[in-house]
Amino acid sequence: MQQSVTRVMSSQLVMLPISATITDAAREMRDRGVGDILILDGEMVCGIVTDRDIVVRSVAEGMDSSTPLSDICSHDLATLSTTDTVDDAIRLMREKHVRRLPVVENNRPLGIVSLGDLAFERDPHSVLADVSSAPANT
Repeated sequence: MQQSVTRVMSSQLVMLPISATITDAAREMRDRGVGDILILDGEMVCGIVTDRDIVVRSVAEGMDSSTPLSDICSHDLATLSTTDTVDDAIRLMREKHVRRLPVVENNRPLGIVSLGDLAFERDPHSVLADVSSAPANT
């Protein structure tokens, strides 16, 4: 039997409303030691923003830090459900070329699976697993 993504996902989500700003996201990332934030419209997931998005889509473009996240987040999300397996997550990451997949139920966030989570699951002694489990640089 295949292992469910719920066994490897992180349920410690950082979420902000779509009206939050780039500054809000950067501060949350710094304060919580994460590189991604789920963006919500009400209680529903409508996007994700990563530390790379902030650099490439806003700073490099000269955007003001008060720009709403709706202008830089990825809206076309690939997601997993609680019935998906680790193999499903690996396949979807390969197909979509993403490093993080929200786990949702009825479009409401339950967790997130990262490339590091999968590396740790498949080979806990790999370099990627070691780097992914190390404390965040602050």
